[in-house]
Parts: sequence; C-alpha cells; structure tokens
Amino acid sequence: MTFLNPAILFGLLAASIPIILHFLNLRKLKKVEFSTLIFLKELQKTKIRRIKLKQWLILLLRLLIIIMLVLAFARPAIKTGFAGYAAAKTSAVFIIDNTFSMSIVANEGSYLNKSKQIARELINNFQSGDEIAVVPIVTEENWKAKPKTDFSIVQKEIEEIRISAVRKTLYDAVVNAGRILFESKNFNKEVYLLTDLQSGSFNKMKESLSSLTGLFQNTKFFVVNLQKKSPLNLGVDSVKLNTQIFEKNKPLNFLAYVKNYSESNLESSVVSLYINDKRSAQQSITLSGSESKQIFFETTLTDTGLVNATVEIEDDDVVPDNKRFTSFYAPDKIKLLLLYNSSNDLNFLNLVFNSQIISALEVTEEKLSQLQRQNLQRYNVIVLIGTPDESGTDKLKNYIDNGGGVLFFPESNADLNSIKNFFNKLKLPSPMGFIGKINSPDLPAQFDKIDFKHPLFANLFEDKSKTKIESPEIYYYMKLIAEADGKNIISMFDKSAFLSEYKSGSGKLLVFNTSPVLSWNNFPLKSIFPALLSKSILYLSSQFKESETTYCGDEIFIKVPSSRQLKIVYPNDVSEIINTDSLQNKNYFRFANTQLAGTYRFYSGGELIDYCSINHDPDESIISYNSISDLENFLEKAGFDGSFFTLDDNRKISDQIYNSRFGTELWKYFIIAALLLALMEMIAARSSKKDAEQFVN
Repeated sequence: MTFLNPAILFGLLAASIPIILHFLNLRKLKKVEFSTLIFLKELQKTKIRRIKLKQWLILLLRLLIIIMLVLAFARPAIKTGFAGYAAAKTSAVFIIDNTFSMSIVANEGSYLNKSKQIARELINNFQSGDEIAVVPIVTEENWKAKPKTDFSIVQKEIEEIRISAVRKTLYDAVVNAGRILFESKNFNKEVYLLTDLQSGSFNKMKESLSSLTGLFQNTKFFVVNLQKKSPLNLGVDSVKLNTQIFEKNKPLNFLAYVKNYSESNLESSVVSLYINDKRSAQQSITLSGSESKQIFFETTLTDTGLVNATVEIEDDDVVPDNKRFTSFYAPDKIKLLLLYNSSNDLNFLNLVFNSQIISALEVTEEKLSQLQRQNLQRYNVIVLIGTPDESGTDKLKNYIDNGGGVLFFPESNADLNSIKNFFNKLKLPSPMGFIGKINSPDLPAQFDKIDFKHPLFANLFEDKSKTKIESPEIYYYMKLIAEADGKNIISMFDKSAFLSEYKSGSGKLLVFNTSPVLSWNNFPLKSIFPALLSKSILYLSSQFKESETTYCGDEIFIKVPSSRQLKIVYPNDVSEIINTDSLQNKNYFRFANTQLAGTYRFYSGGELIDYCSINHDPDESIISYNSISDLENFLEKAGFDGSFFTLDDNRKISDQIYNSRFGTELWKYFIIAALLLALMEMIAARSSKKDAEQFVN
C-alpha cells in the first residue's frame, strides 16, 4: 500500500486523545452499605464488568474512527488489476515533438499531425479528476506547462501546436515533464512521448546532462513508435556573401552549400537566388545520396538600403530547410564625417571626395575639437586626420564597436605620444616611431607586398591578369606592425604596415601609416590614391553580418536606440514596439524571440539601426533515426528511474495502456468504515450510559 499524502499520517497521534480522556473520566464508584446478602454483591460485580467492557469497546471504536479518518486523508492506494475498484487519479504529460523534422508527410499525414491525432485518442483513456499537461518540444519564450483537468482545453492546446524552425532537444522536454510530475500528488504518473526519434535530438552536449533521479519515481514512460517512411530531403546548409564592397550596378557573388540528406540520388533539382524576393539567378543540381555541393551565384546589385538574399530549392519531403537567408546593407547615400585639425591636410582628400568617384557621397567637415558635439550614429564612415582628446576617443571607440567604420591618417604635424595614447585606447598596436624625414625624397620607402585578396582590390582591375600597383615614394611614415588582431593589407619593405585593418566590436578601422600631404610622400599624386581611398570608403560603409551560426531560437544582441522606443519587424512583416527606457545605460539589449527563420529589422524613429538574418540549424535536416532502445539507454544513463513502455501505433493504444496501468485509491472505503464505526460508537455509548444509570439507581 502507498499513501499519496503521507504527511497526514502524523494525525495518527490524535488517536491518543480518547485514551487520555478515558482515564481522566473514570468514575469512582460510591460505597453503599447493604445487608450482607451474598447475591447482591455478585450482581454488583457482574454489572461493573459489563460497564467496563462497554467502555473499552467505545474507546476502541473512537480510536478506530480517528485512525480511519487520518488514513482516508492520507489517500492510501494499492496495486490491483481487479475490476470494480475506482482507479487512482492520474497525472500525465504529453511530450509532442514539433521540430521541423516532424513535418515529413507519410501515408497518414505529417508526423506532427499523426502525433496530434494519437494525443487526442490518448485523452479517451483518462477519467474525470485526472490531469494532463501538454509539453511541445519547442515552445515560445517564457512558456510554462500547467496540468489541466478540463480535457477540452487540453484538446485545444494540442491543436495549436505548430512546426517550429527552432531546434530543441528531447532531454529538455523530459526534464520539464519530470518537474511537473514531481509536484503532482496523484498516485498514477505517466509520460507519453510522441516523436520521430531523429538522430542527434536527445541532447546536444552530454556534459550538460543533470540527473533525472527522483523526478520520475513510480512513473510510467510511454514512447509511441511512429511508423516512418524513407523521405527525400535536400537542405540549404549555408549561404555566404563573397562580396564585401557594395556598389549599385556592380557584381554580387554568393556561395551556397546544398546537401542531399537522403540515401537516394536526386537529379536536376533547381536552386534559385532571390534578391529582395526577386529571382536573380538559378542553377540545376544533381546530388547522389548524402552528397554535398557548393554552388556559386553571381548577380548585379540593383537595390540599396537593407538587401535580403535568399537561396531556395524546390519543395521536397522536408520543406523548412529549403531556404537560407542572408542580408547586407548598401547605403543609398554615404554620409561621411571628415575630422581634422589642419585644413591643409584636406586638400587631396577633398579632390577625391568632390570628384564624384563615389556616387551620392555627402561629406561633413568638422574640427576634431568638435567631435563631442557630433551624433556619430548619423554617419556611415568617419575619416580621421589626427587624434582626438580622451573623451573624443571614447566616443569614437563606441561608434566603431557599434558597427561604424573609421579611416585614419596621421596629421602632418603628428605627435607620436598622442598617436600612441589614441591607439592604446582603441586597443591597437602601438607605433614604434616615425621613420624617415619630412620633405626628404632622397631615400624613399616603398611597398613590399599587397594582399590582392582583400575586398579593397575586388573589381579594381579590369584585366585581372595585370594586378601590379606602382608604389608611391614615402619619405616619412609611422612604423606600425599589425599584430594578431590586425591584418596587413599593404606592407612596407621593413614588414611594417602601410595600410592595415582592425576590427573592434562589430565595426572596422583602416589605418594608413602616412599623412596625405606631399611633404610626407607622393602618394596623393599616384593613380592608386583615389582608387584606394574610394574603395576604403565603400568598404567601411558597407555592412554585412555573418549569420551562418545564428540559428532560430538563439539570443542576439541589438544596438540600443537613441529614442525611447524600438520597433522590431519580424520576417513575416509583423511588427512590435518595445520601450527601451530601462536600457539607456547599455550599448546592447538581448533579443531572444527568434522563432522564425528570416531577417529581423530594428528601427528607431523610423531609421534602421540594426538587422540580423536567422536560419535553421542544419542538424534538423537529418533524416536518420534512433531506435526505441537507444532512447531507453539514454534515459537510463541520465538517471531515469521509472518504468519504460513502447506503444505501437499499428495496435490499439488504449489496450496497450490498460495492460500497463495499475493503482486503486482506498480513501472512500476508509471514510465508509469511519462512518460505520461512528454509528457503532453511538449505539454502544447509549447502551453504556443506560447501564451506568441503572447501576447507580
């Protein structure tokens, strides 16, 4: 026998109360002198024995009444298979897999719809007073399962489950189910798992497992063996944008990987590239079983602003992995802030900026001393000639960390210590000193190596077989060695960097080692000067976020807007407004509502401030499966201590459940026994009272 409310058993101590009262209320018989007739004494002894016997019987009945009531409230239950007994109450959890591998359509519909149908049938095996909780493997943020005794609500919850692009593990759902059952007071506890048992779906990292011991004591764990078919599935595993400088009417290059997750060969499947929902290119691809191929797409950029690119394949048995998304930002108008100390340092830069080599360029010139007054977020690129003060440096670093692009030149009267302090603040390598002499062209330094694979040189040469660049003569320069965090784009003969690139946060910084004035070099007179300067501006203004490892359900970090409200536009074009008052002291806020695949856009005051493309996890495309025994072994290793049963959906599931269930609650019978004992106690008490009165009289 098992007690469902064992703490109530402490109430058995109340059984001592009648005993105490009995001894406190013992009557002391009065001595009455009679004549010395022997038969009267014998009569007295007989009546006294009868009265005492009835009093002990009454005491016993009162003890039994208390014991029966306490036991009834403790809810005793026994294992039984006999008909005619009322079954013990049951708490059940339905775990329903709604990851997109469950979207495969078999003879009786998709795996998910089949699971929902079975779940509805399972409800018929429960009676009034039982409770059921529905736990989808993928849920919305802050969702919490609650057991319900109203089965119509349970039916509705089952119907509302939809396929999700988020990849979650069975283990997380099992832990959730265990916590629900651990808090339940019902005798019968059951878990029903409806899943395709996709390979790799049990748990991502073994080291993250915690013990299930204690959560599933006396619990029956049923797993429904869904009948599966051998599906055909191609998946777009990745999309990479090879172009990093975005110019209107110039080429865009993409690289996509497509994998055949089936064992069967797939022939002539069409793979298409869409730019802002317009098909821009397509190819036909043939893949043998388990083969993966890369596909190159080239198109022309015709749009500006936020550009969404999608690689899509034709529909197959698993639809959600047939698309993959990426996005980039090509500004319609490049807003450039030019900061300087001496206007003489601007002559050659302004010649390039005014030449319209860069279309739609809007330049704002300001002294470095005015840096603190500027709203840097308004600008796509900042060109810096000289070093700001400490407060200006902090503001500039924040701009770079938030995705801004900065181009740096030393000013013509540069101070080494100022540059060192500035570079140290930005966590750049410290300059080793200045080399050469100003206005001394006798022994000029020149280029040594050029990294022609860098995006700055993409499409720079019409004839790609002729990529030679004439080195300028450099008389005076800052010796800077790009360390591990930097990249040499153009190197000097002494292995220092003429032009180097550094990344900070989500932004970029390009550093020239010499000032754009003729007293330091003849660089401004060379044809490479306007080409390299314009490419640097375009490169720094083009925004592209690598999103290959950002999957649905992942948390992302978004820039905090300057206004009090942030508008979020989801991939399905549904928008949401978030108040950001509590985030004003932070540079980023955490956004986790990434259930949908596609591009999320974030606006402040009507201006796009951030964006991110979210994709499916390629592991969800796997169409190989674990066995039931694999699941049982996994649960045992995790500390599962309940009973494990397999339900075959080819057989009547209700019969299979009936054969495994047990448990009868006995509290009703203890209540009945207590009432009967109370009736007997009343009768015995009346009889005892009458005898006592007769004896006294």
